Amino acid sequence: MTDTLIEGFKTFKQNTYKGSDPLMPSLIKEGQNPKYFIISCIDSRSNPGTIFNTPPGAFFAHKAMGAIVRPYKQGTALSAALHFALNYNEVDTVIIMGHTQCGAVQALAEKLDDDEISSFINVAKNALKRAEACCSEHSEVLARTEKEVVLESLNNIKEYPSVANALAEKRVTVKGWVFDMKEAAILEYKDASETFENISG
Repeated sequence: MTDTLIEGFKTFKQNTYKGSDPLMPSLIKEGQNPKYFIISCIDSRSNPGTIFNTPPGAFFAHKAMGAIVRPYKQGTALSAALHFALNYNEVDTVIIMGHTQCGAVQALAEKLDDDEISSFINVAKNALKRAEACCSEHSEVLARTEKEVVLESLNNIKEYPSVANALAEKRVTVKGWVFDMKEAAILEYKDASETFENISG
């Protein structure tokens, strides 16, 4: 069952450990220097390393259902990782990337009866309420909620001390993105227009 993974690893090994200018040996010797910290959904179709076709060392990654960023709490996996990335690795861009056809958003909207999941995703219930207030069709509510969750997460992450300090010192930019799987597009939230705009061409 793991043959696909091992075959993929063999390709990775060939591409990054061998050849005239292999990347991994230099990353091992000199250390990493990623400029991005990407928070994305656990959905297997929206893996940042795949959709951005990045080499090793390009970004720090954190995954959570729906790319939901919960309110700050000291000692969580996300708060520790952000602190490490921003204060010890000079990351200058934090990206929260939701996506379309998100199962976590659907579970939130349909009030999935599973305490383990709902206890996590219910933090985004205000995003759902905002979507329901402006949309009537179920599909429209889901699509709007996907974007509202990103906005909710943007507000939450700015309260994390490491992020708040980096923002105050103008060391970091925080962006809200949505990966539109159907249209193969990256949408970014723009404060000026208060909308998500296609930045991927």
